Amino acid sequence: MAEELLLWNDAKPSSHLTKSLLAVAFLSSFGSSMLYGFNLAVVNSPAQYIKAFYNETLREEYNWIPDDKHLTVLYSLTVSIFAIGGMIGALLVGKLVTKYGRKGTLVKSTVLVFLGGALIGLSRAWREPSMVIIGRFIVGVHSGICLSVVPMYLGEIAPKNLRGFLGLIPSIHICLGVFIAQVLGLQELLGKEEHWPLLMSLIVFPTLVQLMFLPWFPESPRYLLIEKGNVHATIAALKWFRSRGNLQLEVEEMQEEQRSLSSIQTLSVCSLLMDRCVRWQLITVIVVNVGMQLSGIDAIWFYTNDIFRNAGIPDPNIQYTTVGTGAIEVISGAIGCFTIERVGRRPLMIGGYLFMALCCAGITMSVLFQAQLAFLRYISVGCVVGIIAGFCIGPAGVPFLITAELFKQSHRPAAYTVGGCLNWLSNFTIGFVFPFLELATGPYCYLIFCAICLGVAIYTIFIIPETKNKTFMEISKMFSCKNDIPEEELASDEHLKMALMNGYGTVGHY
Repeated sequence: MAEELLLWNDAKPSSHLTKSLLAVAFLSSFGSSMLYGFNLAVVNSPAQYIKAFYNETLREEYNWIPDDKHLTVLYSLTVSIFAIGGMIGALLVGKLVTKYGRKGTLVKSTVLVFLGGALIGLSRAWREPSMVIIGRFIVGVHSGICLSVVPMYLGEIAPKNLRGFLGLIPSIHICLGVFIAQVLGLQELLGKEEHWPLLMSLIVFPTLVQLMFLPWFPESPRYLLIEKGNVHATIAALKWFRSRGNLQLEVEEMQEEQRSLSSIQTLSVCSLLMDRCVRWQLITVIVVNVGMQLSGIDAIWFYTNDIFRNAGIPDPNIQYTTVGTGAIEVISGAIGCFTIERVGRRPLMIGGYLFMALCCAGITMSVLFQAQLAFLRYISVGCVVGIIAGFCIGPAGVPFLITAELFKQSHRPAAYTVGGCLNWLSNFTIGFVFPFLELATGPYCYLIFCAICLGVAIYTIFIIPETKNKTFMEISKMFSCKNDIPEEELASDEHLKMALMNGYGTVGHY
């Protein structure tokens, strides 16, 4: 029966973008990735109102009169607690996707958004500042889970020639979320003092749409076959996502990966860290995820208004300048998404980071000399826009995509846990430390970001191979030389693993 189901239309595996693939990519990103971008930027516009709310309620409810330093710390905590929640969420990814699957994890985690959104939305009415901070923490946990699970899910359901395109759709939605937060934060819309709790709790509506429709889509075929051993469900899922093609070739590629694994059990983080066969893959994930956050992009997202104010932009015009940068993010993200399968992962990463390094240096120079040359304030704004554009074209989405590509099924959840935790830890560090770093070093702080961008670009040039249009097994073999694993050892290990598994997963056994 299974063999009959596999024979379908074409002798080649399907490589077409179907409506089902596109729908699940947009739907999973709309209710997850977009919220991450929204929550990054939504605290920027109402910053002064949030501080005023803290000041007022602490005076009235707790008889404590905070000074400016205390209010800055509380606001920095409000911004950065989102990242702490994200790090907790990233730690849960491995166990959740193993137990509930990729799609199942996305569906079940929506409850966190409703809880966090309710706390933030009711905080002003209930006169409780801690509700804002707790709500931000809870939605951060949701983003920490989904920021890893969405690219993992899309990477596993996509044909190899479409992994880059589908893998960057979440990146576009992150940029779109930032843009929406900036637009809704305008004074003419929800940027008034009485509306900031509503603005920050709007995240529940995209999540509701996702919860209504995503459960109707299939689970990841790789998860169903390699981890659950359900060949019939795998074929049904493949037929849902493919318009035509020989499904048997895709199933055989999954089975080749399955046979290469020493166990169908998901590896723990400790086992991943000790596995010398994936040493350079792990180092690569660490570098690209930490570099992504320490590039300075989060400092710009969190504190855009302050950066533009320091650059000399008049206060009434700052909100419109910020919205303009958001539009550039969306356009840049779309450019990266539609070009990644043409130019590859490496050029987007290298070009993006080098351009960001140049713009970071430009900010430092323009701020230092704008007192003598007034036109340099506009150069500073242009460099901020350049950093955002360079980031969204490549570095924004490639780290999550490449994490899926560098590891086989048993290693992938643990790899996302490591990468996600470091990503969020770096996010927290920048969100909390940047205001004080800027006070201490002034414009020279951007030279630190410049050095980090250059470092990641150099690492990409010399270490990271091109993964475009490669299967997961082909990518794994590309790293065998870097990991000093002899081909003879790989071959003997594979034969041993196949013998131990007694033909597990072959179609003839079902």
